[in-house]
Amino acid sequence: MQAAHQGPVQIAVAGGADEQVAIALAKAFEMGLVLHATVTGDPEQVMALLPSSAQHCVTVLAAQTPADMARLAVSEIREGRADILIKGAVDSGAYLKAVVNRDTGIAVSRVLSNISIAELPGFGRLIGATDNGILPAPTCEQKRAIIQNSAALWRGLGVVNPKVALVAATEKVTPAMPATIDAATLVRQGANGFLLAGPMGYDMAISPRAAAIKGAAADGVSGCADMLVFPNIEAANAVVKSWKFHANAQTGSIVLGGRVPILLNSRSDGAQARLNGLLLAIAMLRGQQ
Repeated sequence: MQAAHQGPVQIAVAGGADEQVAIALAKAFEMGLVLHATVTGDPEQVMALLPSSAQHCVTVLAAQTPADMARLAVSEIREGRADILIKGAVDSGAYLKAVVNRDTGIAVSRVLSNISIAELPGFGRLIGATDNGILPAPTCEQKRAIIQNSAALWRGLGVVNPKVALVAATEKVTPAMPATIDAATLVRQGANGFLLAGPMGYDMAISPRAAAIKGAAADGVSGCADMLVFPNIEAANAVVKSWKFHANAQTGSIVLGGRVPILLNSRSDGAQARLNGLLLAIAMLRGQQ
């Protein structure tokens, strides 16, 4: 995973008593990506997992329940003591509840969305899929927010005017498939700073050959999309996992729509995927500036 960064950052980790979290943290310190980490959880368990070389860079805030771990980590963001929020060994429900709390949370958009960025062997560019982690069946307006939420991330990754494919099962607009109607609506209305096209199938979105065979219009997106917006979470989630497990892709995921970059790692993610997410978050910080 390639992502430019702006120098060491400070992070807050909700639930640090996890081996993969500790490995990713130690690597981040070693690479010079992180200056300091505030980690919530059981202090003895957290410190026992960290190598001695990393322990002086970590402050542990004692917390026993997932809700308290998440709340304390979010508080570090609100108080300006951390730049990035990271999910460790806490369940997603408690974590996101702390993020969106009206009084103490850090959501700034009405819609939080998740995007995974992949580096596929031989593909030649980064590609993103969304929403694969939060919104089960996004509405047309939520899809608009999903697109706009990603602006700072793409800027940080150096992608100008990201090309967005609105994915559906067919390129024809039909009432029987609401995703095609949403796609046509979004293309007609446009999105500032983005180039939108759709509806289109997955093949047409990523393959110049498939786009040519299907007679794609010169929309600037077909065959070369940077970001795929899927009609539902099942489709997006399955595609991202197929990239990881069948194409040996390097992937990282990030939640957009918060005051700062938010990482929502899968329980099956290893240390490298967590580190990739951190690289994306650092790139997004650069894009926000």
